Amino acid sequence: MPDLATPLIAWYRESARDLPWRREGFGAWGVLVSELMLQQTPVARVVPHLEAWLERWPTPAALATDAPADAVRQWANLGYPRRALWLHRAAVEIRDRHAGIVPRDVDALLALTGIGDYTARAVAVFAYGDRHPVVDTNTRRVLARSVDGRSQPGPPSKRDLAAMEAILPADAEAAAIVNAAAMELGAVVCTARAPACDSCPIADRCAWRAAGYPDTGDERRRRARYEGSDRQARGAVLKVLRDAALHAVPLDDLIADWPDPRQRDRAIDSLIADGLAEAWGGMLRLPR
Repeated sequence: MPDLATPLIAWYRESARDLPWRREGFGAWGVLVSELMLQQTPVARVVPHLEAWLERWPTPAALATDAPADAVRQWANLGYPRRALWLHRAAVEIRDRHAGIVPRDVDALLALTGIGDYTARAVAVFAYGDRHPVVDTNTRRVLARSVDGRSQPGPPSKRDLAAMEAILPADAEAAAIVNAAAMELGAVVCTARAPACDSCPIADRCAWRAAGYPDTGDERRRRARYEGSDRQARGAVLKVLRDAALHAVPLDDLIADWPDPRQRDRAIDSLIADGLAEAWGGMLRLPR
């Protein structure tokens, strides 16, 4: 396998974006919050929400003291609001199990609510400097093209970690940079639809480029359209509840003009089932 680490490290040191979670002393709690916020959400939307969140709750214990409703309300329009509940539950678990300190051990991180393989390793690597492969969607695309010669990655699997491990240097600090560089490359250069191959630091070592950029198919799961979806209805209901501050809202008044009453009811029922809303006596509110 060609050496991908050396050019990735050099490129990252020269070209990496200045993002809050990459700055010295950002801390494990900040990294954990940022990683959850960044799931399926663009960086530009995350940064102001992250800064506001950490200003309000600079530690897990600070968040754990407040109600889940406060977390959901602060989450605002970031999307996939269950992540706000997961963060609140994880904060409680960190306070109660780990004396308020975000754990370093990957298995301990995986035991927290809402923390999966990627996030656990990202915290261990980027907050604590440990050596692990860290693989997100952008990394998988870089590996698929540069190593496997494929135009798009296949479905996520445990093999992704082994593929990333194979290009990591032995040194933990260098390995952390390669992890970050692969993600950065996939985000800004080796993009899904319009890769800027002429600007790629590993273009001369890329198996896909060497093969002539073949279209090997796309097995990625397509994201459902948002407009008119149940997700849109859920978001509309949550906005009403967030805007209601500490007050409950009569069920009959919740997006009463929604064009599909059955979809509206499904949205309300699903929010209750997910723990994002509580119903009683014909009223609905954010979780207490």
